[in-house]
Amino acid sequence: MSLLLLIIIFTAIGGVLSVLAAAVFLLLPDQQRNKLLPHGVSFAIGALLTVAFWGLIPEAFEQVTKEHFQTLSATILAGILGFFVLEKLLIWRHCHFGDCEAHSDEDHEHNHGHSHSHGAKQSVGSLIIIGDGIHNFVDGILIAAAFLTDVQLGIVTSLAVAAHEIPQEVGDFAILLHSGYSKRKALFYNILASLTTVLGGVLAYFSLEDLHPSLPYFLALAASSFIYIAVADLIPSLHKKTDIKTSLQQIALILALILAGVFLILMLHNVAHGVG
Repeated sequence: MSLLLLIIIFTAIGGVLSVLAAAVFLLLPDQQRNKLLPHGVSFAIGALLTVAFWGLIPEAFEQVTKEHFQTLSATILAGILGFFVLEKLLIWRHCHFGDCEAHSDEDHEHNHGHSHSHGAKQSVGSLIIIGDGIHNFVDGILIAAAFLTDVQLGIVTSLAVAAHEIPQEVGDFAILLHSGYSKRKALFYNILASLTTVLGGVLAYFSLEDLHPSLPYFLALAASSFIYIAVADLIPSLHKKTDIKTSLQQIALILALILAGVFLILMLHNVAHGVG
């Protein structure tokens, strides 16, 4: 079997397999899934921030020399600002070309707050798909690089990537459903984003030497997208219920779920590095 075919097969396993494993979340009954959804968002916050700060950013800095640290840091900052602008444009497009424009002026004023909120939620889903696509693209490059070094290393790396991605993909499904996506659309877009793993692997096979200097900046952009989503969109959604009794009851559970996301990603990250 050719090396290119192996890379295609195992990048597909590394990307699509993790999505299909996480899709078990979609099989839960609607009532149970809706009850678990806010908890999934809390878990996703911990997972996204840990992947960004413990995995992607350190990996990016390891691959550049000290004189490039500021440039890489600037890329992370530019990515966060860029995703802010992108989200604003997505919300504006939704409100001006979607439900908002279909109403009369009076209805528009009455429903503008709801439409803006709905547009904001939809934009979070769009951002998570874009960020996940970038992340998976980088995973594909890393898997291909491992195969080009040693076939056994490539196989182990692809399986480690799949295991590492499963909890994050569960969080992605929770975010997409929270953003108003149907189960079918959430599955479709997550699979679509996962296919960028194959794209990254094939591209790396043909031009790894050309792509290698850009790899840390892909990692930085993926990290900035996850940081922005967690801090700007998901954490504020946990503040909607502000009465003191409900807040006190939720604090312990929310923190526990965020920490669960942190510790699970850390555990899988350490296992993956230990195996690799």
